[in-house]
Amino acid sequence: MKNIKILGPGCTRCRDTEMNVKKALENLGIEASVTKIVDYPEIMAYDIMSTPALVIDEVVKVSGRIPTVDEIKTFLS
Repeated sequence: MKNIKILGPGCTRCRDTEMNVKKALENLGIEASVTKIVDYPEIMAYDIMSTPALVIDEVVKVSGRIPTVDEIKTFLS
């Protein structure tokens, strides 16, 4: 099972990222653990400069922008 984290303070861009992740998972028929990380010290542990960020299996895939559904599907394949 994939472990997906969305890093950010809970802003609109973070929520959009979460929606895109859920759409990608649904389109692929994959089950995954999706966690939102809003704690700044925990976010900074991933050494990112801006949010939102998408982390899949502890690897930062995107930061500072909203990944598209198709892009997320590529990361999960």
